Amino acid sequence: MAVIATSSIASRPAILAALAAGAILAATLGLWVYHGTAVFFEMVQAGWMACF
Repeated sequence: MAVIATSSIASRPAILAALAAGAILAATLGLWVYHGTAVFFEMVQAGWMACF
């Protein structure tokens, strides 16, 4: 059987991207639960409009 070696350097960006995506998802769900849907969407809309 062939042994496949993986490089830790190549997988590090993928791991960091997955951690960042997980943190964003957790923050989104946390804010949604804490503030409720109406307030959550108003906050997102206000933040989006402030950027543009």
